[in-house]
Amino acid sequence: MQLAREQILHIAELAKLTLSDGETTLFSEQLSAILEYFTLLDELDTSEILPTAMVIEQRNVLREDVAGESLPAEVVMDQAPHAHGEHVAVKAILES
Repeated sequence: MQLAREQILHIAELAKLTLSDGETTLFSEQLSAILEYFTLLDELDTSEILPTAMVIEQRNVLREDVAGESLPAEVVMDQAPHAHGEHVAVKAILES
């Protein structure tokens, strides 16, 4: 399954990436190869495998959520790199 240039550019836009023509061609080849590999995997008989099967046992180790004493606001604001009154200024991460 060969991905079209427009599809690669759409994926790049979703990822907020700017690609050169060479990168667009390279990623088209690489992503198309990955999708072709998935079609091979799709041919495997997985009817005997449970949907939640894992190779290793994993479990979350969570601590008990206990409310504690908060820092005074003055201490927090004194440690903030860019404080403006009662607010902390942060850099924008999205342009639009």
